[in-house]
Amino acid sequence: MHAVLSIAGSDSCGGAGIQADLKTFEAFDLFGTSVITVLTAQNTTGVKDIYEVNASFVKSQIISILEDFDIKAIKVGMLFNKEIIKTVKDVIKDLDIPIVLDPVFVSKAGSPLLETEAINELKDFCQYAKVITPNMYEAKQLFDYDENEVHDLTKLRELKTNVLVKKHKKVINGINYCIDYLYTKNEIKSFHTDYLETKNLHGTGCTLSSAIAANLTLGHNLEDSIKISKDYVYEAILKAPNLGKGNGVINHKVNKKTI
Repeated sequence: MHAVLSIAGSDSCGGAGIQADLKTFEAFDLFGTSVITVLTAQNTTGVKDIYEVNASFVKSQIISILEDFDIKAIKVGMLFNKEIIKTVKDVIKDLDIPIVLDPVFVSKAGSPLLETEAINELKDFCQYAKVITPNMYEAKQLFDYDENEVHDLTKLRELKTNVLVKKHKKVINGINYCIDYLYTKNEIKSFHTDYLETKNLHGTGCTLSSAIAANLTLGHNLEDSIKISKDYVYEAILKAPNLGKGNGVINHKVNKKTI
C-alpha cells in the first residue's frame, strides 16, 4: 500500500479539507497522512470561525511525516496566509514526487479566502506543482482567465505548470454538462460529466484534487488521473447521503467498479 499526504485545512463537518482528502485516499486503497494548516468551525451552511496553525508547527508536521513515510504524492489545499504558503513551498518544492495544488483562495461564490499579499507567493508555488486545480474565480486572479473568451495561454505559461480549471456548466446538443478544462504547455483538453442539479456539493473541489493525487500515485498519467477523478466525484455526488442543511456532503465511499 502506498502512502500519500494532504496538506490542508480541517473541516469540522467532515465533508471537505483534510477529512475529505483522507476519505478519498482510502477509496483508492491508499494510506493517507495529513498536515493541518488551519482549523475551521464549519458545517454545510458555511464557515463560522477559523483558527490558523502556526507556520513553524506546519513545518514540524510535514517533516515528521516525510521522515517516517515514503510519500508518493502530495495534495496541497488551503494554506491561509503568506507565511504558511512559503513554509510549505520551501519544505516540499524539491521533492521528486507529484504535487497537486488546489489554490484555495476564492470561494465558489467569489468570496476571498486568502490574504491579498499572499497571492503572489501562491503564484510562485504553482511552478513546483504537477497540476493546479483552480475554480474560475481563482483562475481569473492567477492568469486573467475568462471563460467567455478564446483563451490566451501566455500568462498561464508563466505559472510553469498544468492548470485544470474546474466547473463550467455548458449545454451541448441539448444536454447539460459539467466541463473542466486542462491547460498544458501546448494544448487545451476538456473533461465532461453530466451536470447534476443538486445541493450536495460540499467538498467536491477538495475531493477532485485529492483523487487526482491518488491516481497519480497509482501510476496513471495526468489525463487519465483527471478522468478517473471526475468520474469518482460524479458518482460521489450522485450517491450523496443527503446530510446537512446547506450544501450537503458527498459520498466518498462509492463503488469504484462503477467508475
